[in-house]
Amino acid sequence: MKLSAYIIAYNEEEKIEQCIKSVSWVDEILLIDSNSTDRTPEIAKSLGAKVVNVKFEGFGKLRNSAIANCSNEWILSLDSDERCTNEVKNEILQKINDDSSKTEIFFIPRKNFFMGKWIKFSGWSPNYRQPQLFKNGAMTYDEKPVHEGFISHSKHDIGYLRNKIWQFPFKNIEEVMHKANRYSSLGVSKLKDKNKKSSVTIAFFHGFWAFFKHYILKLGILDGGPGFVIAIGNFEGTFYRYIKLYEDQNKESWKPK
Repeated sequence: MKLSAYIIAYNEEEKIEQCIKSVSWVDEILLIDSNSTDRTPEIAKSLGAKVVNVKFEGFGKLRNSAIANCSNEWILSLDSDERCTNEVKNEILQKINDDSSKTEIFFIPRKNFFMGKWIKFSGWSPNYRQPQLFKNGAMTYDEKPVHEGFISHSKHDIGYLRNKIWQFPFKNIEEVMHKANRYSSLGVSKLKDKNKKSSVTIAFFHGFWAFFKHYILKLGILDGGPGFVIAIGNFEGTFYRYIKLYEDQNKESWKPK
């Protein structure tokens, strides 16, 4: 069976080379690029990837565009901060060439490296996003702007790979802060779709719950300093999402008279 790998990216010149090299064994590599202004597309082309420019209108639409451009029977979804290990490679090849298996969609666990160490708790080990290995046509994504879900079109149960993809989500704290700001802005529309209301108090308590969940319930405290930073990052992202909703709901009354 032939396999396409798609990678979504925007200004990831420091990460994209290692990401693409980790899937150099697949039959087709596509970089789904949202008009990067750095060398990301040039690096991808030099490594044999096909570059497809897609205007960013939310992650759900972006991933569906990626699927539409894949030409092979199986698809591997990879983000620019992820690396496919040899163990995952071997397991993928076994799965897609197993004629006796009816499973068409697979989750792949991820192992995360942050602040100089492998994270063992904090909800990060292992963690999953949408299924990352699937037959072309077996699933699509909903069109939420961030933290998009998936829609199965398969009649069979979803499977899980055993081996873990490596993820390097942040190169420094600035990236943590940037993501909290960007994702909180994208998340406002999801809250509006759910008819959520907000205030400073509501924003704080949602942020505090996000911190408590990752630091205490998901044992982030056992990850030391990185675990605390992860919990703070979740507080910030959640707090800013709700406080931006509050701003949106009061923007007229906040204007100077």
